Amino acid sequence: MVKIRRALISVSDKRGVVEFAKGLREFGVEIISTGGTARTLEDAGVPVKKVSQITKFPEILNGRVKTLHPLIHGALLADRSKKSHLNTLKEHGIEPIDLVVVNLYPFTETISRKGVTLAEAIEQIDIGGPSTIRSAAKNFESVGVVVQPERYDEVLTEMRRGNGSLSRETRLDLAIDAFRHTAHYDEAIYHYLARDVEEFPRLLDLSFEKIQDLRYGENPHQKAAFYREIGAPPRSLVYAQQLHGKEPSFNNILDLDAAWSLVCEFTVPAAVVIKHTNPCGVGLAGDICTAYDRAYASDPISAFGGIVALNRVVDEALAKKLASTFLEAIIASAYLEEALEILTQKKNLITMYMGEEREPIVGLKDIKRVEGGVVVQDVDRIQEDRGEMKVMTKIHPSEKQWDDLLFAWRVAKHVKSNAIVLAKDLATVGVGAGQMSRVDAAGIAFKKAGERAKNSSLASDAFFPFRDAVDLAAEAGVKAIIQPGGSIRDDKIIAAADEHKIAMVFTGRRHFKH
Repeated sequence: MVKIRRALISVSDKRGVVEFAKGLREFGVEIISTGGTARTLEDAGVPVKKVSQITKFPEILNGRVKTLHPLIHGALLADRSKKSHLNTLKEHGIEPIDLVVVNLYPFTETISRKGVTLAEAIEQIDIGGPSTIRSAAKNFESVGVVVQPERYDEVLTEMRRGNGSLSRETRLDLAIDAFRHTAHYDEAIYHYLARDVEEFPRLLDLSFEKIQDLRYGENPHQKAAFYREIGAPPRSLVYAQQLHGKEPSFNNILDLDAAWSLVCEFTVPAAVVIKHTNPCGVGLAGDICTAYDRAYASDPISAFGGIVALNRVVDEALAKKLASTFLEAIIASAYLEEALEILTQKKNLITMYMGEEREPIVGLKDIKRVEGGVVVQDVDRIQEDRGEMKVMTKIHPSEKQWDDLLFAWRVAKHVKSNAIVLAKDLATVGVGAGQMSRVDAAGIAFKKAGERAKNSSLASDAFFPFRDAVDLAAEAGVKAIIQPGGSIRDDKIIAAADEHKIAMVFTGRRHFKH
């Protein structure tokens, strides 16, 4: 056990620090502090000795140098089991520090702000803080270190049980937490500074913090948890607020992510219904209620037990429609109070809030695990211009068909390949997903659409290797097709479209989704 007699407190996150300091004072602990923390404690009536009083040196360079001094780090790093170290402390008049309470400048919060400059980010790179934490953590045999406000109560509880002391087991656990804290902090700085220099770094270090345990994994016998990447964009799913419902499962998280990612493709009111990460219905309209009607009507059978994403505020009328069928989860920009009153009557309905402010998420990497490693790629978020696409057939799409083609093309990007999407009036009418052959995916889409396939527009996420799918499309009544092109049989595919009087557009870009 180590008796806590002196504590150094210097925190950016001041949650609970006054109460914690007052708790330490109950044991007669002398408190040393710096800058804003010292002022906060003094204002609360907690006696404080400033670091500058100990070092006999002022805080300089606008606070960049405060604790970087031998009288501080000597007090932290001395191995109290070594007589030579104790003699050195005595020789230089250094009194040991037994507890360090430090958390770091808010670097990740700063770089998450819209429009933050490099200069602003650099000023939030803490130097003295990590140095002090590491000194204390290295010497955990003699010093305790607390970096998380959530652990204040735990430390005080043990001190009350131990007559003002902390056990070695606790000090080691606190040290591990401290090194994890500084490692994550340095990782965030590295990734921020290298973001425009190293697109795919030689060493890929990923840091995540646990958000919550999940009910189970893909299947009930698998355990699972949900993690947030350090420095994740502020409008990503990891910051969604759950307003109601059961705890999400592993599959719920994947489906919510797929739904929100797709609905964010559109700036007009849009609704998405997801099942097993694939859209079974997507609709656009002048209002969100109509958009949902169109999305749901695409495939009502598959929508049962699905996940719905909405990029507008959910009002009372829409809430009634959502509550009228069985859904696993809803994720939306916002909800009116009357809407929440309706939705919360469904005991298990997971209801997620994302916020109405939206901004494009750029610079993310798509990471997938394979046995023993990962593969990394850019996220497929490219926005394509109609002007860069080529009409390959004698017949050109009408303006209405162009709208449906571009809509279906965006949806196809979010459908597991092989992917075929049929659209009419800015709503899907049939989706064929994840098949081993393109013609099979087309067949499923046509079966889903039925009579609605007549006069529809079709998007294919990759080229047609043979004309068979085009022939099926003509038989179903499709009048326009958008696809990447690039097959060795493109001339035969175009000829088939001309034969059936189908307009065909080549994008020159593929959108596989594995």
